[in-house]
Amino acid sequence: MLDTWALQVLVAVADHGSFSGAAEALSMTQPAVSRRIASLERRVGVRLFTRVPRGVRPTPAGEVAVDLARDSLARLRTLEARLASFAQLATGELRLSAFTSANIVLVPEAFRRFASAYPGVSLSLLQTDQEALLTAVGDGRIDLALVTDWHLSRDRDATDASVPQRAVDGVELIPLLAEELWAALPAGHRLARQRRVRLSDLKEETWIDGGHPDCLGPTAPLFEALGAAPRIGFWCDDWNSKQALVTAGAGVMLVPTLAHSAIRPGVVLRATIPPLPTRGLYVAVAVPPLRAPAVDAMLGILTDLLAEPSFLTRRTRP
Repeated sequence: MLDTWALQVLVAVADHGSFSGAAEALSMTQPAVSRRIASLERRVGVRLFTRVPRGVRPTPAGEVAVDLARDSLARLRTLEARLASFAQLATGELRLSAFTSANIVLVPEAFRRFASAYPGVSLSLLQTDQEALLTAVGDGRIDLALVTDWHLSRDRDATDASVPQRAVDGVELIPLLAEELWAALPAGHRLARQRRVRLSDLKEETWIDGGHPDCLGPTAPLFEALGAAPRIGFWCDDWNSKQALVTAGAGVMLVPTLAHSAIRPGVVLRATIPPLPTRGLYVAVAVPPLRAPAVDAMLGILTDLLAEPSFLTRRTRP
C-alpha cells in the first residue's frame, strides 16, 4: 500500500512542475524528492512524470495518479478532522445505562449539563439487562453505566456487599457515592413523628419491594435489624406506584439517597436505628485508552454534581 507521504510528494511535484519547487514546498532536498518519485514509479511500474525544458509534467498515468492522490489526501484530511471533532467533543454520541432511582434526578441533571456544554454530542439512555451491564460496557455496547455494589456483589444475600467485584476485563469501576437507606412511612403512621425509627418496630409491617437494585437490598442486615424476615406484601418496580402504596398505608419501604428528592406528599422519610449498610454507587466505564472523551466529560459532570453540597443536601434531608 502506498504511504501518504509519497502521495503528498507526487501532488507537490505536479503542482510546482519541478522537483526543486516541490522540494522547497515540502522542506526537502531536490535529490530526496527525485528518489521518492523514482521509488514510487518502481512501485507502480509506470512512469509518472516526463522531463520538459523547465521542469517536469505528468504522464497520462501520472495525471490519473495525481487526481487519485488528491482525492485520497482529501479523504484522509476529512478523517483526521472528523476524529478530532470526537476528541474535541464537537460530535459523536454517548450511550448511558442506569437504574430507576438514578434516573429520577441524577441522570436528567447530568444530561442537562452535558448537553449545555457539548451540544454536538448526542445522548441516549438505554435499557440494559442489569445482570450484564459490565459486559455491555466491556464490549462497547454501552459507554457508561451506573451500577451499585448490589449489582456487583457475588452473593446478593451476603452480609457484606460493599466490596465490588471486577467482573469484566477492560472495565473500570469508579466510586461516586455511598447512599443512605431510609425508611418511607405513610404520613399518618404511628412512627411518622419520630426523627428516627427503630427497624425492630417495623417488624410487623408489610414491606414493599422492587426491582434490583431498587429493592430491599442484601437481606442479612435487614433481617437482623428487624429481628425477623420482612413480610413482603407488594412487589413494584415503579417509584410513583411504590409511593402511592405507602401513601395509602399499604406498606413501608426503603428509599436510597438518589430517590429522596422524588418523595411525594403523604410519604415521610426517616433515618433508621440501626442504620443499614450504605449502597455504593459506581460508574462503570472502559479503561483508558479505550474510553472516549465524551465518557470522561460525563464522568466529570457526575462527579462534580454529587460533590455539590446543595445537591446532596436536598436529597439526604427531605
